[in-house]
Amino acid sequence: MASLLQCDWINKHQNLLLTGPCGSGKTYIACALAHAACMKGYRVKYYRLSRLLLELAQTKADGSYSKALQTLARLDLLILDDWGLEPLKAAQRNDLMEIMDDRNSSTSTAILSQLPTDQWYQSIGDNTLADAILDRLMTNAHRIKLKGESLRKRQAIT
Repeated sequence: MASLLQCDWINKHQNLLLTGPCGSGKTYIACALAHAACMKGYRVKYYRLSRLLLELAQTKADGSYSKALQTLARLDLLILDDWGLEPLKAAQRNDLMEIMDDRNSSTSTAILSQLPTDQWYQSIGDNTLADAILDRLMTNAHRIKLKGESLRKRQAIT
C-alpha cells in the first residue's frame, strides 16, 4: 500500500483493482490514493459507476458526449466505485468500452467492487465487450483483495 501512495503506478499508466465486501475500506483507500495523487499534481476524478453512466447518457442527449469522453481520457487517474452492482445496458457497455479504450496504456483507472474479479466478465454481460473492457483493465493492474467485517458496523453507535 505504501508503494501505491508514491504514485509510480499512475506515472506508469497502471490500473488498480480493489475488491472486497461492503464496508471493507475500498472507497477509503481509493480516496487516500487519490489525495496522494492530487498532492503530486495528478488530475484525478472519482465516480460511482452508476452516476458516471447516467452523466454520459445525459451528454448524449445534449450533444456533449464526445467532449465528456475527452475529459475522462485526459484524467491521470479515474476512480470508478461500485463496479458490478447493477446489470449494464447495451449503451452502458459501449460507454465503458469507449472510456477504457481511450484510457488504455496512457492513463490509470482504479476499479472498486464488491464482486471478485472473476465475476466481472459475467456482470458486464456481452461476451465480446466484456473481453475487450476487461483486457484493457486487468492487463498491467495491481489487484488488492480486502477482507473482513464492515468498518461501518464496527463504528456504529450501539
